[in-house]
Amino acid sequence: MRYIRYAVLVSLAIILASVAMANGTFVDLKLMPDALAELVGFNLGISLPLFAVVLGGVGMGLMIGFLAEYIREHKHRREAGERKREARKLAREVNKLKKKTNEGKDEVLALLDDAG
Repeated sequence: MRYIRYAVLVSLAIILASVAMANGTFVDLKLMPDALAELVGFNLGISLPLFAVVLGGVGMGLMIGFLAEYIREHKHRREAGERKREARKLAREVNKLKKKTNEGKDEVLALLDDAG
């Protein structure tokens, strides 16, 4: 299974490297269109390789999707935490009750009661 994962990762790296080599031309990214930039008076711009723009967009989309999913699942994680705390509380209460019922009994008999 490990070798299959490594093979998939190596093939993905080869594909990404070939895409990067095929799309190495530089493109200009601008904050605003030229007409709006003239109206406002400034325009931020940067020149990047095309593959960096495409892969950066994919990466940003993944990050935004992961963040949205993390926020969406918050109520489920909170509920699971509450259930876990309740289970621990009940387990402590059961242990306390077992100790209370086994007070004064022989240790061997108390162990047998706890086991079954």
